[in-house]
Amino acid sequence: MKRTPRRPGRGRTATPPTTTTPRPARRSTKRVVPSGLVTPVTTAPRTIYPALEPYRHGWLRVSALHEIYWEESGNPRGKAAVFVHGGPGCGASPNSRQYFDPARYRIVVFDQRGCGRSRPTASLEDNTTWHLVEDMEALRKHLRITQWLVFGGSWGSTLALAYAEAHPERVSALVLRGIFLLRRQEIQWFYQHGASEVFPDRWEYFLEPIAAAERGDLVGAYYRRLTGSDPRAALRAAKAWAGWEAATSHLLLNEGTLAVWDQDQYALTVARIECHYFFHCGFFQHESQLLRDLNRIRHLPAVIVQGRYDMPCPMRSAWDLHRAWPEADFRIVGDAGHSAAEAGITHELILSTDRFAKT
Repeated sequence: MKRTPRRPGRGRTATPPTTTTPRPARRSTKRVVPSGLVTPVTTAPRTIYPALEPYRHGWLRVSALHEIYWEESGNPRGKAAVFVHGGPGCGASPNSRQYFDPARYRIVVFDQRGCGRSRPTASLEDNTTWHLVEDMEALRKHLRITQWLVFGGSWGSTLALAYAEAHPERVSALVLRGIFLLRRQEIQWFYQHGASEVFPDRWEYFLEPIAAAERGDLVGAYYRRLTGSDPRAALRAAKAWAGWEAATSHLLLNEGTLAVWDQDQYALTVARIECHYFFHCGFFQHESQLLRDLNRIRHLPAVIVQGRYDMPCPMRSAWDLHRAWPEADFRIVGDAGHSAAEAGITHELILSTDRFAKT
């Protein structure tokens, strides 16, 4: 629901009698709320739902090479929702299920090609945005779902938009967080110059595996190492790549995230797949393709949630999406970075899925 700015209260405009003391203008008690800004939380902050286990799971073969892992939890007769994880390459986690009321949602979680529990791990073959879009559609058909709510953050917002624009009739609503449109300016901001000015200490670690002569194109330099024949160079590059993202993904440094992203296999998988997608510009026909094709989905109910101080996916992208899609409910969280685990972002996401559960 788009918020309309409230008009300030009006004081008296008539000139008071000269024989009386003028009354001060009455101050309105209404707040002026610019479009898209969130008023402070006045109710108890919402948190994710309690942990739960899937009631069934499996692997769906989507090509001669790839099998994607999927699972269902919550209410088998509830409103269908699919969680689209980030990265690309991160895979889903158990708390992916917890952004939905399990009494009201049939919750579908899956791991995209090459990551998480999908097989084979870290494979770049036949691994593009459009393969993933069709994997989602194949999974929907496999589970005999007519329509589903599509929930995605970071790269998950990219893939959610790409899927919705390709199959708008199969989407009941969208909940998007940490908007990433995969334009050149966004890649440059995080992997060449921009976020480096906010985290210069962490940036030094990111630069270490790359020779000075190659630093004019860091994504290209990383791609050569991550897809090359030297496993030691690949692992070193992967840990630097993953460490940079982990260090910048929270408003305040999160040691638990750093530890997870520093694991050898996890770092290799995420770094290889992310760099593969970013080196190839998401395999889009045009870098503004997602904005260009918005007319296909502007009729769909949607919420956009964005942390003000998001480093990996700076707010400019969410703002551009909001301007191109004014019908979507736009929520800025003023004291948050990138992670869905930030309290204010979690609050807005849960409010959104609860709201759509009623429709």
